[in-house]
Amino acid sequence: MDRFEAMNLYVRVVETGSFTKVAQEFGTTQPTVTKQVAALEERLGVRLLNRNTRGVSLTEPGALYYERCKAIVGQVGEAEDLVKGRQTQLSGQLRVGSSVAFGRRVVVPLVLEFMKRNPQVQLDLSFDDRYTDLVAQGIDVAIRLGKLADSGLGARSLGQNPWVLVASPAYLKRRGTPRKPAELRLHDALIYSSVQGNDFWRLHTAAGDMVSVALTARLRSNNLSALLAAARQHMGVAALPRYVAADSLASGRVVELLKSCQLPEQEIHAVFPSPRLVPQKVSAFVAFLQGRFEGRWWEDLKA
Repeated sequence: MDRFEAMNLYVRVVETGSFTKVAQEFGTTQPTVTKQVAALEERLGVRLLNRNTRGVSLTEPGALYYERCKAIVGQVGEAEDLVKGRQTQLSGQLRVGSSVAFGRRVVVPLVLEFMKRNPQVQLDLSFDDRYTDLVAQGIDVAIRLGKLADSGLGARSLGQNPWVLVASPAYLKRRGTPRKPAELRLHDALIYSSVQGNDFWRLHTAAGDMVSVALTARLRSNNLSALLAAARQHMGVAALPRYVAADSLASGRVVELLKSCQLPEQEIHAVFPSPRLVPQKVSAFVAFLQGRFEGRWWEDLKA
């Protein structure tokens, strides 16, 4: 048994929930796929999948094994793509999608740098805060924030998007500076409705506790720039991604609050229509993005 091939088949069975679909994807038969997965279970001495007429479900050991296999399969694919990418010059159209604020402030400068490095690639940028069906919209790769839903999409983790509480010095002079999370209830909140739709902020304290604070909304918006503008105009306290607030923090137009606490971070992923046979230009773009969201990455952004 080719262990890597069996692991690859197992990963796709978990993601599709079907031995038959995986057999079609790999150009083999359903009994062959079943036999490969069964051989894995026999070798490991544990049941990885529960099978019934409705499909398959993961056992506890199967879930742990899936996560490691997925990482291994992804790393091998990236290694192969890296080698292939060195053989030929990239060319053709690459369609990239992102949310509006992250796209304008973060993705655009990265895309422009990628274009300079690959002059034969034509970029088509699409910004939309709504969930985008990659296949229906013809998107080659999208940058998504937040936890990914289970799907058959290909994905690579790129890093974390940290958030920060901010307010203007003038507002704090008038209303006082909160010293602990509970005091946020006494302040006007500027709420990002796309993420904080339930009017609560959740913060991790230095002691490791999670505190949930009910808010009084002065302004709600699905536009981060509008919330930053309101904070700069002394309207209240805003929770913003650091990349949005960075310039205003550096200039002193707003200041960071409750530095000993931390808002939940958003995961950053590159996603593409399928984990199989990823086009070279997509692999190259994803590889280019890897490492760009480490450390205090928002300080390296170029307008």
